[in-house]
Parts: sequence; structure tokens; C-alpha cells
Amino acid sequence: MFLRVINPNTTPAMTATIEECARAVIGPGVRLEAVTPAMGPASIESHYDEALAVPGILAEVLSGERLQVDGYVIACFGDPGLDAAREIASGPVVGIAEAAMHAASFLGRGFSVVTTLERTAGRAWELAARYGFAAHCKGVHACEIPVLDLESDPSTVDRVTALAAEALSRDRSDVIVLGCAGMADLCAAVSRRIGAPVVDGVAAAVSTVAGLVRCGLRTAWSGEYALPPPKRYTGLLSAYGS
Repeated sequence: MFLRVINPNTTPAMTATIEECARAVIGPGVRLEAVTPAMGPASIESHYDEALAVPGILAEVLSGERLQVDGYVIACFGDPGLDAAREIASGPVVGIAEAAMHAASFLGRGFSVVTTLERTAGRAWELAARYGFAAHCKGVHACEIPVLDLESDPSTVDRVTALAAEALSRDRSDVIVLGCAGMADLCAAVSRRIGAPVVDGVAAAVSTVAGLVRCGLRTAWSGEYALPPPKRYTGLLSAYGS
């Protein structure tokens, strides 16, 4: 099995963190690579960033298809480009928000999301509703640490832990979902400190994709996720046409 984890931003250090956390949960016989797109934003903290990340994500899926990748993970909590990636991938594609929310729903009656910036909270609520977890998602809370500061800020673990504990109490939830791929390596430490399950979407998504591949399952190839109709694209997008 060959899995590709796509970090939708262009920061290699974050890709390395994502890859380390992904490798911790893969089983035997799995080849895994984490990739950084050649184009896109350094971090994703707005709708504008998400939109401009999508061409880079799709380029990594298209190159993965040439290498016969079996399944993909989109490692950004906004799940950017997920629908488009499913149209062009021969294997399953899973976003980390989608996988984390599913996993959290197995572990308790409700979950709270702890994310980076308050301006991204609306996207988390939107995805919870889209994935059918509006009733399960009890709250979305921002630690106000920018994505690229998560690793360098010495207060990150303490601030995320404190916010997670507060969210459990305030929301009366059972599980914490970490709302950024850059938080993936905090999962065990935060869980240990607050005494509650903490779900990292990278680990959840990699495990989900691997399970789907093992079951011989892939995205439906008819209907909305069928291959997009061939057409010409112009300008910077000319390479994406067919």
C-alpha cells in the first residue's frame, strides 16, 4: 500500500511534523510519504489561503496518480480541495477534519475543537455541519497562536492544554479535536494532562485511508465525484487541463 499525505501549505518543517505523526500509526506493509506542494501559501489561516492552496494540492494528487498512490490525506483542518481531489484520485481521499470528527464521535457524546485563530472557527463549524456532526460539536475554541508559531512558541502546549480543559468544562463535551495539522504532535501530551481523549486528525485520517484501501474501497466513480469533463484551462492553470 502506498499512501500520500499532502500538507496543503508550503512550509517543509510542518510537513516533517505531519509525516512523523502519520508514520506513528501506519501498520506493516505501508509505504507513506508526506509532500509539500510547490506552490501555495506558507500557512492556511483564511478563505483566501484555502483557495490558493487548492492548485498545489491537486498537483500533488495528479503526480501521485502517475506514481500509483493508493490513497491520500489532505492535512489541513479546513479540508481544502477535498471534493476536487476526490474527482481525480483513483483511491480514497480523506481530510483531517472529516476523519477527526468521525473518530471523536466514536469516543464520546460530544466533542470540542481547539484550533489556532478565531477567524478560522467558522470553517470548523461549517465542516461539522457538512459532515453531519452539528449535534456532536459542542464548541470551537481558538488559542490565538498562528499556525507557523505552534512549534516555536514555548507556551503552545500549556495554552492548548488549558484551552482544552476549559472547553471540556464549558461545553460539557467528552473529547477534544485538535483543529490544525500543526498541532498533531501535541496530542499525547494534551490528552495525558487533561485526562480525556484528544483526537489528532492526521493520525485519524491516515488510519481511515489505510483501512479503506485494505477493504478494497475507493471513491464512487460516477455521479458528482466522476472524473471532471475534459476542457482547456488557460494562464497559470493551463497544466490542469486535458
